[in-house]
Amino acid sequence: MDTAAAITEFLTTRRAKLTPAHVGLPDFGGRRRVPGLRREEVALMAGMSAEYYKRLERGNATGVSEAVIDGVSRALRLDEAEHAHLNDLIRSANAGARPPQRRNVSRKSQVTEGLQQTIDAMSTVPVYVQNGRLDAVATNRLGRALFSEMLDGAQQPANAARFLFLESRAQTFYREWEAQTRQIVAVLRAEAGRSPYDRQLSDLVGELSTRSDLFRKLWGAHDVREHRTGLKSVHHPVVGDLDLTFQAMDLASDRGLQMIVFSAEPGSTTHERMQLLANWAETRTPLPH
Repeated sequence: MDTAAAITEFLTTRRAKLTPAHVGLPDFGGRRRVPGLRREEVALMAGMSAEYYKRLERGNATGVSEAVIDGVSRALRLDEAEHAHLNDLIRSANAGARPPQRRNVSRKSQVTEGLQQTIDAMSTVPVYVQNGRLDAVATNRLGRALFSEMLDGAQQPANAARFLFLESRAQTFYREWEAQTRQIVAVLRAEAGRSPYDRQLSDLVGELSTRSDLFRKLWGAHDVREHRTGLKSVHHPVVGDLDLTFQAMDLASDRGLQMIVFSAEPGSTTHERMQLLANWAETRTPLPH
């Protein structure tokens, strides 16, 4: 990834989302050549010279301090995920040339025996483990049954973004498919900031950009998001509509992996259908992890 270009595009798209009214600045009228705030207005709000901010927006992040990042984040009204993404981009830019090859934790494609044993023991809820590229790394039995549409017959490793954008059945499986596409791209964009030298991630982005006009458009928006908690509404081909809450947790023992646990409100229709899904999962031929 071209980190300097990523800084430019990220800051430009954030600036374009704001107007003087959004940040409490007077608008003296006149035609604006670009949407949103001017660079000079961002610099004023961030407490720095206009020339310094212009250099930063051009991708020159040499020596940029935490205080500067905080100031720009406040000026552009960045949320926590966006602030972290800007910090990642500037850290990568300051690293200079590509660092020596080393193990990249985001590339993990399997879990330890101990972790697999743990998620298998969580037999009453679906559990799904993914890496930063959104490859499916591990599931328990109920998790595999829940995501059977994505996992069964997929090239290995199955990938949530590839399924979402390139498989037509994803639009039936995800009842809020359009919202899901925005979320997935924002999660991948954040990962690209954390892992700018992940070749497999770059290859995935290139593949999806080539094969999906929608992905290419969303990727160009430079939105970022963390994947921590929320509601997942899906249509399972066996048990029907499910509304599941999820909690996502980074695994300290398996760095670079995230475990997502799904649950249904007790007594709800989804809870009853999850019991049916569990019964169905018991009848399926188990596949190797």
